[in-house]
Amino acid sequence: MKLTSGSCVDGSRSPVVFLMGPTASGKTEIASRLFEHMECELVSVDAAQVYRGMNIGTAKPDAEFLARTPHHLIDIRKISETYSAADFSRDANRLIADIIRRRRVPVLVGGTMFYFSALEQGLSALPAADPVLRMQVRQEVREHGLAVLYEELAAADRETACRLSPADSQRIQRAIEVLRLTGVPPSQLMHRARNALEQPVIKLAVFAGDRGILHHQIGERFRAMLELGLVEEVRALAAEPGFAASLPALRSVGYRQVLAYLDGKVSYSAMVENGQAATRQLAKRQLTWLRNQSNLVWFENSQPKVVESMIDFLRGTMELGPR
Repeated sequence: MKLTSGSCVDGSRSPVVFLMGPTASGKTEIASRLFEHMECELVSVDAAQVYRGMNIGTAKPDAEFLARTPHHLIDIRKISETYSAADFSRDANRLIADIIRRRRVPVLVGGTMFYFSALEQGLSALPAADPVLRMQVRQEVREHGLAVLYEELAAADRETACRLSPADSQRIQRAIEVLRLTGVPPSQLMHRARNALEQPVIKLAVFAGDRGILHHQIGERFRAMLELGLVEEVRALAAEPGFAASLPALRSVGYRQVLAYLDGKVSYSAMVENGQAATRQLAKRQLTWLRNQSNLVWFENSQPKVVESMIDFLRGTMELGPR
């Protein structure tokens, strides 16, 4: 018997499964195998896979794979459009309700950890952007550098500053906007959560078991992306109407490094090295976030029966009978 959401006693409290892990940890393949064993629907939790045309660099499942194993929230935006954590939270909540009504288990799979947080804990009531202030902040960055704004943020809100990379221009500027608009540290506003997920969450995480193995997988995958045509993909995106290197879609690891290569700023070998290093840094941030999660169950993806172990765990957690 396959696991179903409808098997739970109270359908309104049917659990939602989070399948998480660092980049290159094999989440997509494991999700496809869960799909074979469960009456479930898969929801992508990936800030880059929402964009059409960003395929190779996001390790997006191909059309044949998606025909066998459908995913919600893939290819729903143009790269010139924005897609925020608030957009994801709205879309995911709607999908979860629909999936549960169909008596299936919602399985959310991906590596955009902030999206998981936004969905589970809700989003704070941050103010809307002010166009005039935004232009002013951008001008300050051009004239004085991002470090000055980062120091201003750290002095007023150390919690937010510690959470952000000193090089994260977009989020630092947004935090300064919020601070100046409200006079309240963004971290305080973030703690005033709203629209938190009502369903219980079962959190699963896959990992390589050894950081050296993960780093090897990252290196191999980035090289494979280049062989598949990542440079050509970025070149094609750059030719699209409305393209700009500053687009939120292009913050994704790999795309920034290839753009720098296409702009003649770095050599090909430096681009490869930079792309692999940035991906390792991303994996490190993802693992740090995961280790701070409560009630998270880890599964080593190199184990031969990792999916069977997940199914057994889910069966026990969801109080379901044997297959």
